[in-house]
Amino acid sequence: MTRIRFALWGILSVLSAAWLLANLPIPDTLSFIAVRNLLVQYSGVLAIGAMSAAMILATRAKWLEPWLNGLDKSYRLHKWLGITALVVSVTHWIAAKGPKWLVQWGVMERPKRGGPPADAAEPGAIQAFFNSLRDTAEGLGEWAFYAVILLILLALIKRFPYKYFVSTHTLIAVAYLVLVFHGAVLMNFDAWSQPLGIVTALLMLGGVISAALALSRQIGRRHKVAGRIEAVRSFPSMRITEVEVKLDAGWAGHDAGQFAFVTFDRSEGKHPFTIASAWDPATRCITFITKALGDYTRFLPEQLMVGGAATVEGPYGRFTFDDDKPRQIWIGGGIGITPFIARMKQLAISPGTKQIDLIHSVPEIAPEALELLKADAEAAGVTLHLMIDSRDGALTGDRLRQMVPDWTSASVWFCGPAGFGQAMRGDLVAHGLAAGDFHQELFNMR
Repeated sequence: MTRIRFALWGILSVLSAAWLLANLPIPDTLSFIAVRNLLVQYSGVLAIGAMSAAMILATRAKWLEPWLNGLDKSYRLHKWLGITALVVSVTHWIAAKGPKWLVQWGVMERPKRGGPPADAAEPGAIQAFFNSLRDTAEGLGEWAFYAVILLILLALIKRFPYKYFVSTHTLIAVAYLVLVFHGAVLMNFDAWSQPLGIVTALLMLGGVISAALALSRQIGRRHKVAGRIEAVRSFPSMRITEVEVKLDAGWAGHDAGQFAFVTFDRSEGKHPFTIASAWDPATRCITFITKALGDYTRFLPEQLMVGGAATVEGPYGRFTFDDDKPRQIWIGGGIGITPFIARMKQLAISPGTKQIDLIHSVPEIAPEALELLKADAEAAGVTLHLMIDSRDGALTGDRLRQMVPDWTSASVWFCGPAGFGQAMRGDLVAHGLAAGDFHQELFNMR
């Protein structure tokens, strides 16, 4: 989370500093309209900058993962940038429309339109061309703003079905291209030759390329591999389905703890699932474990059939258990057990030297699922601690410290409900765990 905050505030700070440099020196006295004009320009720069960065992150570029520590963190930053763009865009709209509203309400007189200073140079050909497009840019930008507001709000509404979220979210790329035109035309022309213009132009360029990739459906294409369903296994009492897919050539392998986007039905589209198996190039099989948490996963057991087609895109993520600690504590909350199953299967093939405790906190567990989990733990040399909510209560920091007395020498790897993870992290850090030793998968793609 620290990297996400640093990246978010870093982007906004660079844009703010560049804007301030472009507007210095600010006059000692400013009229209402002058302040409004500054606010319009500043909010516009922040809005298009945040949207551009969000568009770049949406490409799922693997070179960005090391910087943000995984695609899950990248998507969280993408979400925060979207919310930032939403807030500053509304501010930009209010600042642009405010004087007109105040005049209509009789609060202020219509400002006199002033021409350029008497000593101002004649605009060049490029500036004159931009000036001729101002009315068009304002009109198109307003409608694109309304579209973006609606699409971002739909993305933030969790009850809005995932498959419709994916299809409508792509439309943001169209609105973004219109807003790039809006911003390029209406930005103070002199700013283009200053650091503000250079930074904004680079962000816009990256955003335009990203939008083109999204609209041409090129994002993730190089990392897609076709496959066939080899086996389907259900645990009805736990609402869990295990699917084994045999992949065609092209999958380069994966690390335990990574995830992929899987398409079983083209009309439904791709969904993110954590990989629950180690990679064996001899079998080319990969396993996913899903839980019925929504409309799609609820009916998945009925829809999947052996021999059915599947497309797998990935792998993504850096929840890969790499650290220099002599021991690790794994916490799997509910379906969050999945990456730990994959890691145990990998350790069964290639044993490690770390001492590992796995705490699985779950509402209930089917006997056959428990036996499989015990077998994986034994084969991997992992100490399993099972906590069933109705029997054992909730896992807390105190209970973890009782289970693993020398917990201070360990790193903690958590996958499960976000609130549960935040509570555990806060408790353990407050009791002496280094913040960097708590690793949490932010497995939420919207």
